[in-house]
Amino acid sequence: MPVPPSAGVAGNVVALVVSITALWIGARLLVTGASRLAGAAGISSLVIGLTVVAFGTSAPEVVVSTGAALEGRGDVAVGNAVGSNLFNIGVILGLVAVITPFRVAESLVRRDAVAMAAATAVAGLVLFDGLLMRAEGVALVVLLGCYLGALWLAIRRDGESTDAPTAEPGTETGPPNDVQYGLEIGRVVAGLVLVVGGGRVLVDAAVTLAVAGGVSEWLIGATIVAAGTSMPELAASAVAARQGDVGIAAGNVVGSNVFNAFGVLGIAAVARPMVVDAAVFFGLAWLGVLTAYATVVLATGRWLSRLEGVGLLALGLGYWVASALL
Repeated sequence: MPVPPSAGVAGNVVALVVSITALWIGARLLVTGASRLAGAAGISSLVIGLTVVAFGTSAPEVVVSTGAALEGRGDVAVGNAVGSNLFNIGVILGLVAVITPFRVAESLVRRDAVAMAAATAVAGLVLFDGLLMRAEGVALVVLLGCYLGALWLAIRRDGESTDAPTAEPGTETGPPNDVQYGLEIGRVVAGLVLVVGGGRVLVDAAVTLAVAGGVSEWLIGATIVAAGTSMPELAASAVAARQGDVGIAAGNVVGSNVFNAFGVLGIAAVARPMVVDAAVFFGLAWLGVLTAYATVVLATGRWLSRLEGVGLLALGLGYWVASALL
């Protein structure tokens, strides 16, 4: 439940701590259950990361952006989607590489990283005039459906059980041979509930504190709200990376960005057309540069190194600094 302003600073700080704890617990449940189910079903962890984990951890973005759109706060709605993608690529993918450098799967470059870059470009096009209309929202949702359809066809045609990012030697972990399906499905469901609920409480508390400090709606949406709604992705990817399950970690980031660009913006626009602050162009330009850099380092076909991860982190965090100074 949202924390009311009357709860004061102390109440919102407590809510932040509780929500972060819920996110980490939920992420562990989600990653553990999803990876074990993937192994038992012969599906690569990359596919699970691109779909179940990515879309599940993007649920807070959908809830927050759609709610902001319905309230006529387009800057928060769009800033959340753009800022979340910046946070995902820069901070989360960068941290994954720093924690566990990994060899990039061919499909992650050939299909999914290209889809992420294309989704970023399309989002830039529809937002170029500072408006996001209902028809554009419908088109974005249709494009998300096309991506999911292409992913499903690729899995059926080629199979993905052996095509997943590979962690550094000595960091791999695998699912157990004996999988209790009911237990693991329960883990996934409980994990999703915790990350969605925890993300929502975190955002409500953070926005209340930020508004009290006189921060603009766009800056709130593109930084505080974006980081808050990206906490599930951060938690899930960090836990997966520490467990050596880089397929879920990397797939979660890429899949979440496709979902945010198509699904979050699309659903919010369908709910209510929006007018967006001119600051969106700066955010989109930075996101374009960061996405291009991420696609290039992923396309090398070798290890995504710690140094490249540091570069991603620097670009991601740099946006926060630049936004605060503008």
